[in-house]
Amino acid sequence: MPNREMKVFTGNSNRGLAEEICKYINIPLGEAAVSTFSDGEIMVQINENVRGNDIFVIQSFSNPVNNNIMELLIMMDAFKRASASRITAVIPYLGYARQDRKVQPRVPITAKLVADLVTAAGANRALTMDLHVGQIQGFFNIPVDNLYATPVILEYLTGKDLKDLVVVSPDAGGVERARVFAKKLKASLAIIDKRREGVNVSVVMNIIGDVKDKDALLLDDMIDTAGTIVQGAEAIRKAGARRIFAACTHGVLSGKAIERLSSSVIEEVIVTNTIPMNGKDSSCTKIKTLSVAPLLGEAIRNTHNETSVSSLFI
Repeated sequence: MPNREMKVFTGNSNRGLAEEICKYINIPLGEAAVSTFSDGEIMVQINENVRGNDIFVIQSFSNPVNNNIMELLIMMDAFKRASASRITAVIPYLGYARQDRKVQPRVPITAKLVADLVTAAGANRALTMDLHVGQIQGFFNIPVDNLYATPVILEYLTGKDLKDLVVVSPDAGGVERARVFAKKLKASLAIIDKRREGVNVSVVMNIIGDVKDKDALLLDDMIDTAGTIVQGAEAIRKAGARRIFAACTHGVLSGKAIERLSSSVIEEVIVTNTIPMNGKDSSCTKIKTLSVAPLLGEAIRNTHNETSVSSLFI
């Protein structure tokens, strides 16, 4: 076990989650002032000694995405210059992860750029949750632990009275995730064949699998504008599904997402607190927010103690 002291800090993106994590691992949240000048530039002041410490900085890349990224980069630079022994970037939600490849000519691979920025700012390792695609781990030139919210969501679902459950992937890319859930819940599997016609625009084409007279769980890594998940719910309802639930790790919920979910056929929308709801869950009573603080807390503690975190990868 290392002799260096562990300290946890956070920017402004998800302070509530950081406080929950610190309460779980029984240490105080580090003292840092993260503010802005009148022209919008970010100012960071670390208000305690961190020389030789094992530092964990918690920051989700949620809205406002670019501000939150810059806060993390500047905080890590401050820790590096204050002679921290090791810096771990804890990024519960990695923004820009959907820009992970060139889908047409002359476009960037922004997920790789963000990974390079995190590394260049001073991170020695990164800890994140439910990356949009697992290959993004390879974009970083430092060790990356990609945790899954699966245990948290599964525990909640097993307490519900679901009958003849079918787990539905809203697109082909999410089949592996849906298959894992289906196996854990001893449920069947269905897939929605979808064609995307533009940014945040999708058209449901086909349902592969049987959903008739079954409780259905639509599962994705994130819900952004909710267009995909709501269209998927309508399609499986027309195909005869009985009760319809939706679950994801990252509740981005931008644009008209709340309005769409509120008026949809979905009975309940399960999300985690990798992204703060900021009142969205109160404006839409269908939203149920689960905490991933214990999962991230265990990962932080094991990383500090240099013990395995593989038991958390389920």
